[in-house]
Amino acid sequence: MSDGELISVDYEVFGRVQGVFFRKYTQAQGKKLGLVGWVQNTSAGTVQGQLQGPRKNVTEMQQWLKSTGSPKSQIIKAEFRNEKTVVNLEHSTFDIVK
Repeated sequence: MSDGELISVDYEVFGRVQGVFFRKYTQAQGKKLGLVGWVQNTSAGTVQGQLQGPRKNVTEMQQWLKSTGSPKSQIIKAEFRNEKTVVNLEHSTFDIVK
């Protein structure tokens, strides 16, 4: 892959992110950027998941999670943890986990 190294990062987004199609938009944006991973609602009212792909695309997705989200969402903050370089992608698609 010519886009540089592959990375994996876990994320959690806080704010009004449930009941506003946040997962659907996150999945669509991830696929658009060629990323794989997953997204799910949490019992705490946040949305969490994992992103994997070329660093440049993951960085772009992190920016989207921090500032854009779905049209009706209100993002307070997004946290990113466990960033690491991966040799192979651990997911084959971008899933919405129930």
